[in-house]
Amino acid sequence: MKQSFLLLCFLTIAIQFTSAQSTSNAAPTQAEQEIINLSKEKWQWMADKNVDKLAPLFHDESKFVHMSGTWKKDEELEIIKTGSIWYKKADVHDVAVEMFDNTAIAWSRITLAAVVRGNEVSTQFTVTEVFKKENSGWKLLALTFSSVRDTHIIKH
Repeated sequence: MKQSFLLLCFLTIAIQFTSAQSTSNAAPTQAEQEIINLSKEKWQWMADKNVDKLAPLFHDESKFVHMSGTWKKDEELEIIKTGSIWYKKADVHDVAVEMFDNTAIAWSRITLAAVVRGNEVSTQFTVTEVFKKENSGWKLLALTFSSVRDTHIIKH
């Protein structure tokens, strides 16, 4: 009887663990994949200092939270254009996206190679991006950098 109970407990835990793993590793939906792709393109545009591609993506009221301050669209575009911060390369290690009607939130764990005011830096971040679907497509409302350790894990 005791062995049967232990076996039943073990099987229940194993089934829950397997179910949790399959949920977290599920393929992204079409909308989630669209956000993942858009975020990836955005990193490349930032590396290329392509403000012509970034300007229509950034919502007019968007905000950008960095380690040194928070600013709006025009200042972020100017910083990118002038190279005050040059986002040379964002290595994306993981992305989780959640959809809420016409809003998407993407959490990306990245290693960012950048030049900040002439100094080369490499920093681990979790970046939170909030996108809103409008008639003309997705608009970035907010982008926040959170400095993290390289062992940081995003829960899916």
